[in-house]
Parts: sequence; C-alpha cells; structure tokens
Amino acid sequence: SRFLMDSLKEITFAGSSCLDGAARVVVTSRSYADFTAEATFDIKKCDVHRLEEGPPSQAVLTREEGLKYYRTMQVIRRMELKADQLYKQKIIRGFCHLSDGQEACAVGMEAAINLTDHLITAYRAHGYTYTRGVSVREIMAELTGRRGGCAKGKGGSMHMYAKNFYGGNGIVGAQVPLGAGIALACKYLGKNEVCMTLYGDGAANQGQIFEAYNMAALWKLPCIFVCENNKYGMGTSVERAAASTEYYKRGDFIPGLRVDGMDVLCVREATKFAAEHCRAGKGPIVMELQTYRYHGHSMSDPGVSYRTREEIQEVRSKSDPISLLKDRMLSNNMATVEELKEIDVEVRKEIEDAAQFATTDPEPPLDDLCNHIFYNEPPMEVRGTTPWVKLRSVS
Repeated sequence: SRFLMDSLKEITFAGSSCLDGAARVVVTSRSYADFTAEATFDIKKCDVHRLEEGPPSQAVLTREEGLKYYRTMQVIRRMELKADQLYKQKIIRGFCHLSDGQEACAVGMEAAINLTDHLITAYRAHGYTYTRGVSVREIMAELTGRRGGCAKGKGGSMHMYAKNFYGGNGIVGAQVPLGAGIALACKYLGKNEVCMTLYGDGAANQGQIFEAYNMAALWKLPCIFVCENNKYGMGTSVERAAASTEYYKRGDFIPGLRVDGMDVLCVREATKFAAEHCRAGKGPIVMELQTYRYHGHSMSDPGVSYRTREEIQEVRSKSDPISLLKDRMLSNNMATVEELKEIDVEVRKEIEDAAQFATTDPEPPLDDLCNHIFYNEPPMEVRGTTPWVKLRSVS
C-alpha cells in the first residue's frame, strides 16, 4: 500500500505545473475512448425570407470541435475583460468597443468559412481579429498603441487587420459597400470565395446599406450581409430606431436568415448554408444574428441607463454562449469539468502574458509618424515642409 501511495504522489506532483495536481490526474487518467467522440444537437430553427428551406435544425459537434470552440470563445471573453481593466487603468486610451457576450458570432462564422474567404466588420472587431488569425499579443499591443501591435500601434481598437480581414472600420456602416466591393473582386477574379460583410442594427437603417444590397443583387455577388443585432444601437433600442426590426427581410429581393447568435452551432450551420448559397452563384444573402453585448456601447457607456442590470443578468444566466456550449459538452460526456477548467487556466495565462507584453513593448518612435502611408511607392518629398522632414514609404 505504501508503494501505491508513493506512486500516486509522483503522478500528482508530475502533473502540477499548470493546474493543481488532483485536477490534472483526473484528466490524464481518462482515455479518449471514455469520451463521446461526437454528438448531434437540436438547434433553434432559423426564420427564413425568400427561401424554401433554411439551414438544418440539428448540428453535429465533435469533441475536438467543441474544445476548440470553447477555448476560442474563452480567449475572446477574457481578452475583452482584460481590455476593460487596462482601459480603466488608462493604459488603453481612445475608442474601445468590447464584444463580450457576442463570442458565438465570431467563432461560429469562422468555423463555417475558409481562410481564403474574406471578412470586414465595424469597430467592435477584437473577436474577429482573433478568429482571423491574429495573436492575443498582437491585439493587446495594438490596443495599447505599441510597436508589436497588428497595425504597428497605429490603429488601436477600431483598426486592426490581417490577411483576408479588412478591419475594423470606424465610420458606422461604411464597411458595407467595401464588403460588396470585395465580393465583386472575388467574382471578377473567378475565385470561389465569399465576403462576410458585417454591420450592426444601428447601421442597418443607412441608405448605403440598401445601395450595397442593390448592387450585390444586380451582379449576383458572393456577399453575405451579416447584421449583428445586439438590440441596441449605442443607447437606442431597435424598437425605437426601426419601423421594422426584421433585419433579415431588409434585403427585400435578397434571401434572408434570422439566426440565434448566442448559439455557436446555430451560427456555424447558418453561415455554412449562406456560404453554399453564394458559392452556387445564387447571389447575396442577408443573415441577421440575434445576439447581445454585456458591456455598454463603448467604454464611455456604462450600459445601464437604457437597460436594467436585471436584463443583462437574465441574458447571462439563460443565453450565455460559453455556458451553453459547456453544458452541452458536459451533459453529453464530451469533456470533464476538470478538462474545461484546465483550458480556463491556460487561457488566463495567455491573456496575462499578452497584457504584460502590451504594457512593456515600446511605443512607435516619432519617426514612424510618416511611415506606412503609401504602399510600394518611391520616397517622396513635400515642397514647403521643413528640410529635415522626409515623407518615406515603408511597407
């Protein structure tokens, strides 16, 4: 019995580097055969417009996918909470729009499209920046205006970019015609790619949205217009801002879907359906994601003057996207509590490491002020400026 006790102690201490030993032992002692490899879940049926059939009302989830979605949503959630903390410490300054509560939108969409597909969004962009492949370090450093940021510290919260990710756009609704243009490029170049063109319910009433609808429909562009309906445009509820809140029908002549944006599987299946629609040459489609943000519109908005704390708490308790996925996985033996806790610990460590980097990385030097203005252009001099100032092209 003493040999058995010594062996157990060795196992416990060997696995205590990231978690306490007991939790690690429970996880490592189970074989993969003990888990359910995949499960089928009933999901909320999408409302459809000008479509005979919509996405399926069931979704298959593998254990591997579930763990990946869970971790990605946790990273986005913790990253946004850390950004909130750094902003209140005046380390992050200027504009800052957080998306905690809306994680299923970013993760579900990315799970259904290809890396070669395109995505453009508005200013609530941190989560999409991450799912498009930018590291937490680069995002946090961009928020704090450091050289290691994904836009070299010049873009901040609203202007982050990656391959096939076109921001982060600060002007409300202005990215929608750009998204239609990206879809036009896809068709013109003969590429079997789609462009996810995102905007919020607050932008949905703008004329340029409908102009983009019209052009996309005329030319049958592979454009998925995604309205993230989080119920409030700044502090104005959708009921007070729009005569019709059925945003998925706004395209009129364009097919539409209304999707539960708090369920990562609903978003994934709807996006798959929409992407197949576009790739088949049927033209654009409108997808309304019904979601919710826990924070206010921006960091200057406490978020409780136009809605109650009870409303926010009710959504958290009944519809939280991370809790929904977690409950599904645990109730279907696709993961253990200890395993998910281990992921939580790893995510917190990753966020803390990124925050440390974002507060110690140097700021861009003053010489960088005139760099990154032109792409592949020869250096230029401007007549009338002081002789020691040169405008240079640095890519």
